[in-house]
Amino acid sequence: MADTKNPGDKPLSVGSKTLSLKPRTETGVVRQSFSHGRSKSVVVEKKTKRRLATDTAPAPAAEPAKPAAAPTAAPRAPAPKAPARPSGMVLRTLTEDEQSARAHALADARLREEEERRAAEAEAARRNSKEFKEQQEREAAEARRKAEEERRVTEAEAKAKAEREAKKRFGETEAKAKAPAAATPATRTPASPRPATAATEADEDEAPRVRRGPGGAIRAVTPPKTTQKPGPAKQRGRLTIATALNADDVRERSIASFRRRTQRLARGHQSNEPKEKISREVTIPEAITIQELANRMAERSVDLVKLLMKQGQLVKITDTIDADTAQLIAEEMGHTVKRVAASDVEEGLFDVAEDRASDTTPRAPVVTVMGHVDHGKTSLLDALRHANVVSGEAGGITQHIGAYQVTSPESGKKITFIDTPGHAAFTAMRARGAKVTDIVVLVVAADDGVMPQTIEAINHAKAAKVPMIVAINKIDKPEAKPERVRTELLQHEVQVESFGGDVVDVEVSAKNNVNLDRLLEMIALQAELLELKTNPDRPAEGTVIEAKLDRGRGPVASVLIQRGTLRVGDIIVAGAEMGRVRALINDQGQTITEAGPSMPVEVLGFNGPPEAGDRLAVVENEARARQVTEYRAHKKREKSAALSAGMRGSLEQMMSQLKTAGRKEFPLVVKADVQGSLEAIIGSLDKLGTEEVAARILHAGVGGISESDVTLAEGFGAAIIGFSVRANKEAAALAKRDGIEIRYYNIIYDLVDDVKKAMSGLLAPTLRETMLGNAQVLEVFHISKVGKIAGCRVTDGTVERGANVRLIRDDVVIHEGKLSQLKRFKDDAKEVTAGQECGMSFESYQDMRVGDVIECYRVETIQRSL
Repeated sequence: MADTKNPGDKPLSVGSKTLSLKPRTETGVVRQSFSHGRSKSVVVEKKTKRRLATDTAPAPAAEPAKPAAAPTAAPRAPAPKAPARPSGMVLRTLTEDEQSARAHALADARLREEEERRAAEAEAARRNSKEFKEQQEREAAEARRKAEEERRVTEAEAKAKAEREAKKRFGETEAKAKAPAAATPATRTPASPRPATAATEADEDEAPRVRRGPGGAIRAVTPPKTTQKPGPAKQRGRLTIATALNADDVRERSIASFRRRTQRLARGHQSNEPKEKISREVTIPEAITIQELANRMAERSVDLVKLLMKQGQLVKITDTIDADTAQLIAEEMGHTVKRVAASDVEEGLFDVAEDRASDTTPRAPVVTVMGHVDHGKTSLLDALRHANVVSGEAGGITQHIGAYQVTSPESGKKITFIDTPGHAAFTAMRARGAKVTDIVVLVVAADDGVMPQTIEAINHAKAAKVPMIVAINKIDKPEAKPERVRTELLQHEVQVESFGGDVVDVEVSAKNNVNLDRLLEMIALQAELLELKTNPDRPAEGTVIEAKLDRGRGPVASVLIQRGTLRVGDIIVAGAEMGRVRALINDQGQTITEAGPSMPVEVLGFNGPPEAGDRLAVVENEARARQVTEYRAHKKREKSAALSAGMRGSLEQMMSQLKTAGRKEFPLVVKADVQGSLEAIIGSLDKLGTEEVAARILHAGVGGISESDVTLAEGFGAAIIGFSVRANKEAAALAKRDGIEIRYYNIIYDLVDDVKKAMSGLLAPTLRETMLGNAQVLEVFHISKVGKIAGCRVTDGTVERGANVRLIRDDVVIHEGKLSQLKRFKDDAKEVTAGQECGMSFESYQDMRVGDVIECYRVETIQRSL
């Protein structure tokens, strides 16, 4: 016990390292580094293996004092482990070779940083300068190749040197282990540490790994033995001073960071690759937006905007440019241009080529019945088709254009009749009927003769260059004079066959069914002479006779098919409206699947009601139909805008605008049942206008009166006119609440007369001046509280109190006003006749003089009318 308590007493003690027990567990702190600058300190424990005494050097012979201690100390084999501790080699200083290796490593790191900086500068120069791009890439590749070779050589040299150092240290360790361990750890010379380079990590299984403890002291940790073959050195990122001094605290690149870097490099490589320029043929219309032009060229819109900005034009991608500017842009960007006009979308819509004779078949003739109002046109057509249409027309007159098909009783062939109104307001309807017809039947009443609308129908037939058949109607009346009708027709260059001409005339009676078969026979004979043929197996073409907006069926158009066959499901275009045929209804009200040439049908399926007179065509797809309708709608808007703008032209137009600028307007909202009636109403109202007053149509449409119509009328203080239509419940309630007047009409006469009366009320009344008499001032009296009184003598006529007067001095009118007081002596007088004297005073005027002449007159207001 005394020996153990006094270990420093040399005669009594054994070395402390030989007798003391040390724990076999060593602890240390290792700092782990993670991505994004995070780190963590971890306590690491290392357990050493128990070593036998035979593994170490034999005990020194200089201590024979305790011979019996050997047997007892034999079980404590770990005691001789102390001399083996120098094999751990705690590094305190660096040798020259290690310092040189570390300097080489730092130089390599600086070299890599310089190379990376140069590579970045080269990359920036390559991106900024397109001329030297390929040269820069070659230089960068050469530099990278050289750097890679130098790095490999440096790593190989460092690895070989590390192996040599490890072998050298391993040999020294073995020699020291075999030599007597007399010196203490404080007096032992430390072994040379291995160089701390990135290449030495490959020899971790051969040499102890250097780590830093919690106090910053360097200590060696022996790695566990492994039987696996060591692999190649792993790249652990950029070599810096921090990584060189602390090889284990290396911040490794995360997988996500590596993927992001790969994607950036791929994107940069993609964007820098020169793309092959593709030259395209660009179709350019008269006007096009920048966005659309860029789409057609497959270019970026921003490039077009930049190009225009260089030319001094500040534009947006939604702006419209003309065809010349678009052509310059397209050619500058390397594309070819094909100029087209906006109207080219209508090319090929109507096939003007004649059908081949082998493909044509005979078709029914189209006959238009025309004539003056109330001459029996509709009654004659009723008798031919055995129907009663007249009873359904308001006022007994035709206000709609109708189309019917009649079968001839003798030949069995079909004849298509078009009934037109005869009133003067329906001139446009009659003109449309004459354009689509093959034969014109001119109906003239035998008791009435040739009338203004008869003459107009003759002119329409001559303009259309179609043959004419005269039907002299109402021959059953006692006052009928057919010969007078033939004679009157000669005055308008219509010579019938009975007078040696070439115009067929037939005397008929629609009331008694007289000579109707002869009329049909003449029509069939005339059709045979015309040789009417067409191809039924082609896309349909036709003309819109009438159009309306039906509440239950939507837009409905009465169409006369002229060429081809119209079928259900066809895509059709008429004017600015398009649609798909949903149903076809013939003149008998029956639903059919197709309509051939010369057949009148009602077509359902339009997006909106087309205008009467528009041509109908079948197109191949909806895209073509949309192009055509958009172009036509654009042209329609331009036309209406030009009319509303009232662009000034000649001097006469400027003067007329000055005259009409101050005229009063009568605002109206007009709704009708069909397009033809609406057209006739607008035309009649336009004719009522004068230089002082005119009707202003705020809105005109087909269909019933809606709430929007009432709102529009309320905003402008207008009246609403409904022709054969009614307002819905909501619109009627809104009009009643806002005090908007809605007038309903079924006859166009009444509508025009009422509007005419209302417009007459806007006319300024006429003032008529009636002279009463003259008087002369003899004396002027001044009366207090009254003013000046003129004493006068009436020279002619009479002077009345309250009448208008003029004061004339030296033949110049000095004052115009009213006579406020008239006295005869001291009494008030109502009037004073010629030769009598009186006193007069004027309203707001006192400057009367002796010798002035006073004219007395009366002004009458007369109401004017259109």
